[in-house]
Amino acid sequence: MATSPPHPSYPVGPTDGAPFAGSGTAGSSRHAHWWHRAWVRYGALSTLLAISGLVILALVREETGTEGFLVGLGLAVLPVPLLIAAFRWLDRVEPGPWRNLLFCFAWGACAAALIAIVANSFATRWIATATADPSSADTLGATVIAPVVEESAKAAAVLLVFLFRRRDFTGIVDGVVIAGVTATGFAFTENILYLGTAFGTDQLTGGSGIASVTAATFFVRIIMSPFAHPLFTVLTGIGFGIAALSADRRPLRRVAFPLGGLLLAMGMHAMWNGSSAFGEYGFFAVYAAFMVPIFGLLTWLVIWTRQRELKTVRAELPAYAVAGWLTPAEPYALGSMRARRIARQYARRHADRAAAREVARYEAYATSLAFLRHRARRGSPGADFAARERELLGELWRRREVARPALDHAARMTAPPVPVTVPPWPVYGVYGYGHPPAPYPAYNPYRS
Repeated sequence: MATSPPHPSYPVGPTDGAPFAGSGTAGSSRHAHWWHRAWVRYGALSTLLAISGLVILALVREETGTEGFLVGLGLAVLPVPLLIAAFRWLDRVEPGPWRNLLFCFAWGACAAALIAIVANSFATRWIATATADPSSADTLGATVIAPVVEESAKAAAVLLVFLFRRRDFTGIVDGVVIAGVTATGFAFTENILYLGTAFGTDQLTGGSGIASVTAATFFVRIIMSPFAHPLFTVLTGIGFGIAALSADRRPLRRVAFPLGGLLLAMGMHAMWNGSSAFGEYGFFAVYAAFMVPIFGLLTWLVIWTRQRELKTVRAELPAYAVAGWLTPAEPYALGSMRARRIARQYARRHADRAAAREVARYEAYATSLAFLRHRARRGSPGADFAARERELLGELWRRREVARPALDHAARMTAPPVPVTVPPWPVYGVYGYGHPPAPYPAYNPYRS
């Protein structure tokens, strides 16, 4: 098993334009079976999601009608950008690729929603037929069947990313983001169904305005609880995130934590769906006593975890600065979100948007490198640790000319003030005495 060296080897020379030796896998992929090829897997997955989307579109439209579907779609889309932006903000330390988030949203909106509609309908009808009590079947379906089916369907996306995109799944924040985006897609489709059905009811009964069923449904699902489904599934994501931090030699923890998170998500979902059984104000009691405090607790946990990730960056990267891969100021700058933002702004101001994007990529690769070394020191480096480390170092080395001046400037701008005692007598021959300090830098490092 590869282990983390105390100090990475010093860079021998520039490697611009070519990957590090030994990092390629062309020889092994040449003999891979056709079903192991990436385009085959992507094609199969895209086809599955497209078919699921078409089927769920037809089912929801049949249930709500064309007009109700359009109204539901227009109202359900309102919270989606806000939720996605919130999860992307949480993921700013080590941003995951957009393709993972697109897959998770599509899975939640299409595959998970289709599984939930079909399974919930089948189970509710079977219970109603077996017990000859449709009312009890609906209650049992909402409080028992729906939480189990829906949370399992959403958890499948988290599991797939955990298994097949392991490089992008490094901790609790990644689990929260992946689970939250999946649940956002699921809630989007579910809200179309509920709002479209409410609109159809108002069309039949003549309801309109604030007193309409559509307005009440919009208030409960879009205004009061847009975070409900993400909140449930985030518990599953936290379980997978803890499993990602666990060492490979502890397989029990890698299974127990995801299952525990899934069970908690199911339990919380069941309590939310069953709140109407607690009386006229049962919904508001559950909302105030459980949903809001748990939402606040999980928000604090994720932000605290993000701060710990920044501390990990500051703690792990100095080893690479000692070895010459980074400048001494970079670990400090890369461990501060404010310094990162200043570095990107500096690159954009003194060069162009392309330079700012390169600085952003440099920050992301450096963060991945810090997390990789941190996992290695905790005893779970992975079989490809050495190859992955050299790959990340190569990406940093190729971008050093663009990123280093910006990060050096950001480090100087955000460094804490150092107290300096000025002697009461004039000191001649000392650089800078009696003159105001020159602004840094006094030149454009990108102009050549």
